[in-house]
Amino acid sequence: MCTISGGKDKKAIEEGEFDQLKGRGKPLKQDDLSHVPEDLRMGYRLLKNSGFLPEELQINKELVTLRDLIKSCDSESEKKRLEKKLTEKELRLRMLIEKRGIKKSPVYRQYRHKLDRLSQR
Repeated sequence: MCTISGGKDKKAIEEGEFDQLKGRGKPLKQDDLSHVPEDLRMGYRLLKNSGFLPEELQINKELVTLRDLIKSCDSESEKKRLEKKLTEKELRLRMLIEKRGIKKSPVYRQYRHKLDRLSQR
C-alpha cells in the first residue's frame, strides 16, 4: 500500500480534490508479469512501457491467437490454413530460441513452462 508523504498531496486528499477520480476506492491495476522470471521482470516492464515486445513474445502472442482462431473455426479450409500458419510460427519460435541460445538457460526452462501453460488456456 502506498502512503502519501508530501504535504500538498495530503492536503488535497483532506480537501476532497481526488474524490471524483475514476476508479476511486478500487485497487490499481497491476501488470501481470508472473509468467516472467523475477530477474527479468524489470527489463520486460521497461520494454513493455516503451512499446517494445521481444520477437519471441510477439510470436508467442500470435500462437495464442492462432490457437483460439483454430478452436472457433467452422471452415475446414480456413482451419487448415490457420494450422499451417501455426506450425510456421511454432517453427520460427523454436529457431529463434535455439539461435539465441536461450534454450540452455534454466531460467528459460521455467519461463517456457509458464508460457506453455498460458498458451493452452
